[in-house]
Formats: sequence, structure tokens, C-alpha cells
Amino acid sequence: MYEYVMIRYGDLNLKGKNKSQFKQKLNNQIRFKFQELDVDIEFQHDLVYIKLKKTDPLDVIRILDTISGISSYSKVAKCEYDLDDIAEIGIELVKEFTQGCTTKFKVETKRANKNIPLTSIQISQQLSKRILTQVENLVVDVRNPELTLNVEVRKDATYLYTNKIPGMGGFPVSIGGKAMVLLSGGIDSPVSAYLAMKKGLEVECIHYESTPMTSIESAQKVIDLTEKLANFAPNYKIKLHMVPFQKLHEQIIFNTPESYIITIMRRMMYRIASEVAKRNDCKVLISGDSIGQVASQTIESMTTIQDVTDQLIIRPLAIFDKMEIVKIATKIDTLTISNKPFSDCCTVYVPKRPIIKPTIEKAKHFEAHYDYTKLLEETVNNTKSIILDAREHLDIQSKGLIVSECLS
Repeated sequence: MYEYVMIRYGDLNLKGKNKSQFKQKLNNQIRFKFQELDVDIEFQHDLVYIKLKKTDPLDVIRILDTISGISSYSKVAKCEYDLDDIAEIGIELVKEFTQGCTTKFKVETKRANKNIPLTSIQISQQLSKRILTQVENLVVDVRNPELTLNVEVRKDATYLYTNKIPGMGGFPVSIGGKAMVLLSGGIDSPVSAYLAMKKGLEVECIHYESTPMTSIESAQKVIDLTEKLANFAPNYKIKLHMVPFQKLHEQIIFNTPESYIITIMRRMMYRIASEVAKRNDCKVLISGDSIGQVASQTIESMTTIQDVTDQLIIRPLAIFDKMEIVKIATKIDTLTISNKPFSDCCTVYVPKRPIIKPTIEKAKHFEAHYDYTKLLEETVNNTKSIILDAREHLDIQSKGLIVSECLS
């Protein structure tokens, strides 16, 4: 019955003179992601149609769920403008939804083809009458329908559908430039990466691995999370930078009062992230901070930590609560990986009483106890990078390789 999937641009149509640039970027990503499926793609002024041929519409929808910039999509049936044909298809669509249950419904018609003499309301009224005579348990309710049969009468054809599936929304990935995501093995930072991509940022990820202080499994978690995030990238690929943090980590622990260890460690992480970002043309840093969630995420802590960089830092989750974050992590299929019990640098050593209102002055005072500049330079220069592909899988554990060897 369904011959097409109809895709709507949504907010991209509000971009004025820049609209064509946004739509071209999105259209190119649609072309790339559907090149392996047996479908035809028809780009129109305000819509995109995926002609299914023999392809399962669910396979199309699974791909559309990974493309940002799309407002919504629908499985649609197509026919010429003939009220008998339209009613026949409409009856089948409504029957599929009702399945014998009493259902409040309405017909909503959009008449883009003004050459047709009937108005949109008149078409809806005529179709409703025909459908009511053929489908049991239907009640017309134009104010609060449980089912809406949408009929779009266009010049090329008439399209019918019963639902709008929400897309990712936002803007096409890479239209907003490049960002560096501080990616831990936890729940929050992958969600922040996803939200950044949704708003049009192409992301690279940076992770601080501290083997043997942290386990090889913690590095595998980050690789697995990056592969999941790569599903939302235009070409299914994301670059991951693995920072050898052990030496610096040990110096921080040895030279810093316990309450300030996390603060100083995160200041070092931001220094490293800023330099790696500059070397990779990333204009902004993305953090998974959520205000007040832990000691390092109070306003005072974030102010003290970000003092070490002049780069813009975006915190997509700043005002989210944990359940909102978990909901998104479940949606993008990162939650199970994040919940694996392997510690990263931020969780392997947690002070009993971390400072919740650190100051920049004290942080600088404690950092002056040792020369960290050479360690920072060495750490940045020894950072290894790998491009991860969502269509493949890198399992460093089964190969018996430590992270630095795997990524060299």
C-alpha cells in the first residue's frame, strides 16, 4: 500500500536567503545514507519523497532517524486525483489503524493544486462520508481526533498518510562547523555529542585514557560510544582522539590536595582539549556538564575549570535533569554501554570531600607546585587519533592490544 516515505524539512524552510545552503547539505546527506538501499529519491521544493520500490519502509525510517535537519516523515500512499481512488486508499489506511475499535477521526485535506474546483473542506467532507459507510466503529471528531487521514492534493499526484513520525529536527550535521566533545564513558557526554550534532555541528571526540590506572575496558566503552554516535554523522564516521593521561594523572594526584584533585584534573583536560581542538580546526568545546549534578559541575567549579581556555564551551545538558538525559541516552542507544561498570579518569579516583566552590586563585596555587607544561606538551603530542565507522566495529580487547598500540 505504501509506495513512498515523505520527508519534511521543517525549520530549514525558515532560513531565508540561507535556505538553499541548508537544504543542499541535508539533501546530500540523504543521498549518501540511502545509496545502499534500492530506492529512488525525489527532491521537490518543500518535500523529499523516497520511492520504496521493494524496500521495507521501516528500513528507510531507521536511516531517517539518524539524519538531523528533518522535521518529520510519513509513510504515504500515492494516486491520481480521483475521489473514488482516494477514498478507496483512505479506507484501507483507516482500517489498518482502527482494527475494529471505536475511533474518533477526521480527514484533513491540503489542496496545493488550485486547478481543482473543490475546496479543501469540500474534499474532506466527501471523503469522510465515503469512509464512514465502509469502516465500522468510526466517529467524526474534528476537534480531538484519535486518527487523522491526511490528504495532500498536489499537481503531480495526491498523497495520503495517517501519521507524522518526528525526525531529529535541528540542522544538518556540519552546517555549523566543527566541535570537540570531551567524551567520558558516562551517560552525559554522549548525549551532549548527539545534541551538538543535532544542531548542525560536526563533532570529533577526545578521551583521556589512563591505563593501567583505568582498565582497557573503559577505553573500549568510549570506542563503542563513538561508534554509536557515528550513526548520526553524515558519512557514519567520527574521529576519536585518545589522550595518554597517566603521567599527568599521577602528578595531579601526588601534588594536589584531595579536595582539589578533580578541579585540577579537569583544568588539565581542558588545556589539552583546547590544543587538540585547535590542531583539528574545531572552534568549540562540548561538555556533558549538568549544573549541580556533581561537585565539578557547580557554577563555581565550572568557572574555575574553564578559566584555562579562551575557547567557547557549550554545555547542551546544563539545565537538564538526569531523567531527561537518560531518556535521550536510551533513544540513541548509548545507555547500556555507558552503564558498563568500567571507570574512566574522572571516576577512578573520587575524593571523599571534593570542593564544590573552588577558586581560580587556589587552583593556580596548587598547579604551581610542579611544572606541568612539559607534561602537557608531551601528552598532546602523543595523543593518538582514529576514525571510527558506525558500519564497522573495533574491538581492542579481543586483539589483546593496549589502547596506544591499537591507535598508533
